[in-house]
Amino acid sequence: MGVQAEEFDVIVLGLGPGGEEVAGRLAEAGLAVAGVEARLVGGECPYWGCVPSKMMIRAADLLAEARRIRGTAGRAAVIPDWTPVARRVREEATDGWDDTTAAARFTGKGGTLVRGHGRLTGPREVLVDGARLLRARRGVVVATGSQAAVPPIPGLAGTPYWTNHQAVEATEVPESLVVLGGGAVGLELAQVFRRFGAEVTVVEAADRLLPQEEPEAGDLLAKVFAGEGVTVRTGTEISRVDHHGAAFTVMTDTGSHRAERLLVATGRRSDLAALGAGAAGLDESAPALAVDGHMRAADGVWAVGDVTGKGPFTHIAMYQARIALADILGKPGPPAEYHAVPRVTFTDPEVGSVGPTERESREKGLDVRVSTVPLESSARGWIAGAEGFVKLVADGNVLAGATVAGPSGGEVLALLTLAVHERIPVERLRSMIYAYPTFHRAVEDALAGLG
Repeated sequence: MGVQAEEFDVIVLGLGPGGEEVAGRLAEAGLAVAGVEARLVGGECPYWGCVPSKMMIRAADLLAEARRIRGTAGRAAVIPDWTPVARRVREEATDGWDDTTAAARFTGKGGTLVRGHGRLTGPREVLVDGARLLRARRGVVVATGSQAAVPPIPGLAGTPYWTNHQAVEATEVPESLVVLGGGAVGLELAQVFRRFGAEVTVVEAADRLLPQEEPEAGDLLAKVFAGEGVTVRTGTEISRVDHHGAAFTVMTDTGSHRAERLLVATGRRSDLAALGAGAAGLDESAPALAVDGHMRAADGVWAVGDVTGKGPFTHIAMYQARIALADILGKPGPPAEYHAVPRVTFTDPEVGSVGPTERESREKGLDVRVSTVPLESSARGWIAGAEGFVKLVADGNVLAGATVAGPSGGEVLALLTLAVHERIPVERLRSMIYAYPTFHRAVEDALAGLG
């Protein structure tokens, strides 16, 4: 190539949560590690995903809770103010989208930070911005994450639409907002902006919200959103998007919707061709890199995080990072398992799920048994007047999947995640003592319904 190569033991391509964990731990172990990052060290989670979005959700939930005071504990006047929310996101969560601290954390462990876009030019070779060539003696860890998937809707390209990045960076609440996508990110942000005063419309192509989850979850959120004044349009295809002046017009097969802002929340994607995956002997036409149980994608190539297609979650990236780290260092360890991946949609009510849904279980040919109970079957749910449910899916006498919708649904899910992970028999779960009065007492009722 005519470029002098720099030699390292390991090159980590992408320093999001998983990549930073692998790179930092390898550097601490004494290896020469190069971490290549074109954006911010730390990745999506601390700057646009997990942390700042949950700050926004916490603020919106406080508004909703204050509005529930009437009839229960007195009266309250609620006046939304986005200013402290934007300030906290900017100053406390993201340092103004400055990764100086995170970068110093990595280099302080002995790693070499290389700024720029890295592209694989071989199994153990990365070219950064077409000018800086890095070679790895042991191999390359691909941890390049994913980007917002923007559908090829006529008229959309070139308009000032939002992804989750612009939504999180917003310093003002728009008067009106159309959200394309009824998945977790779209619904979380839709509820936040509605509770802060925006007129919100959610447009989803599937026939229900949260189409990857149990239908009861989508039905529940559709009901809650309608009660909060969010317009929901499911089973709706978008034909065109126009932007004129200060407004978007979203045209669908059932009519048009006009709003000041348009949020595109239609999933995530990884661009393996831009990564140069083919140069390392990998299928760059695939939606994700195929990895074995020890995160090996090819000889001298490991992959962790979103790019593996196992779930766009920080907890997946960190889990895979530990496995890849052990394999690179030659330490024994169990291979990855994905039968009990927890996932949480942080709406209000919260939706926590683990394992396959009822439909997925039937498609797999499992011996399916199902039990669903309202959250109000627990005394705590009744006291709180909580909307929600617990749904359990068993394969014979072993719990295979579960969904908890309601206050702290993701926290109640922890009990069921352990049960699914360890394949605990239903009879054994029935023999437990469940604290009273708690939301998770509804789990005991659901177990009784499995028969």
